[in-house]
Formats: sequence, C-alpha cells, structure tokens
Amino acid sequence: VQLQASGGGLVQAGDSLRLSCVVSGRTFSDYGMGWFRQTPGKEREFVAGITGWIGGSTYYANFVKGRFTLSRDTAKNTVHLQMNSLQPEDTAVYYCGATPTSRYLCFAAKYNYWGQGTQVTVSS
Repeated sequence: VQLQASGGGLVQAGDSLRLSCVVSGRTFSDYGMGWFRQTPGKEREFVAGITGWIGGSTYYANFVKGRFTLSRDTAKNTVHLQMNSLQPEDTAVYYCGATPTSRYLCFAAKYNYWGQGTQVTVSS
C-alpha cells in the first residue's frame, strides 16, 4: 500500500487548507484511514479518522471538532481533510495513515502504512 499526501502550505490564522491522501496498491475500502500530526520533539497525535467502509464513520480529536472535516472519495481512493479556521497551534507535519482495522483509529501504532507527510504552517 502506498499513500501520497499533499495540500500543505503556509497560511494565516483563520485561513483554510485541504489535505489529500491518495491510496494505491490495495482495496481502499478495506482500510480505516487517519490523519495525524507531529511537531519536533513530540509524538504523533491523532487528528481525525474514518472507518473503512462505504459511508464510514468519522472521528475527531477534541481540538479540531467543528473546524476540520474528514471525507473519503472511494472512486478516487482518496481521503480529504478540510481544515478551516486554522490557528498557529495547528502548525505541524501532517501524516495520513492506513490501518487494516477501524477499531483503533486514534492509535498511531495500529497503522501499517504512512504517507510522507505534508507541512502545514499557520502564521499569526
């Protein structure tokens, strides 16, 4: 399974970005998908996840609820993370991951595959 993340960039506080993650190599619907973020010296933290079936359920970290929306486009084997009202504390490298189980979406250790990461920088 290969994951290709894109969409990061430099924005100002209050702006929006949409991250995308294209999955190739296996049946897309078999996998739960998640976005995590990481800053220097800290562990990778859960941002949002979606279960691995059509019409999947979404889950969000408390700090992004109401601002971020995760969706999956099964026809394009892609998940999108729409990020609105970005704040400087959202600055991080964002990683998409794929897990064969949808039961533990918030645990990075349950993910078998990761994309290369995309930098999001929010200036104040």
